[in-house]
Amino acid sequence: MFERKEYTVARIDGDYAYLQLDDAPEMELKCVARALLPAEIAEGARLAYEMMQYTMI
Repeated sequence: MFERKEYTVARIDGDYAYLQLDDAPEMELKCVARALLPAEIAEGARLAYEMMQYTMI
């Protein structure tokens, strides 16, 4: 549950970002509210999700 997962921002659509899990590119994109993500994200940015928090890689 608290293991580190790495994502790439596939696209940004208004208040939401769609994240692609790096280890499983065949999976559906994960929709996340931008308020939960670092302010400086952009399409193509890499994020780590760990301990219920997203950080830039």
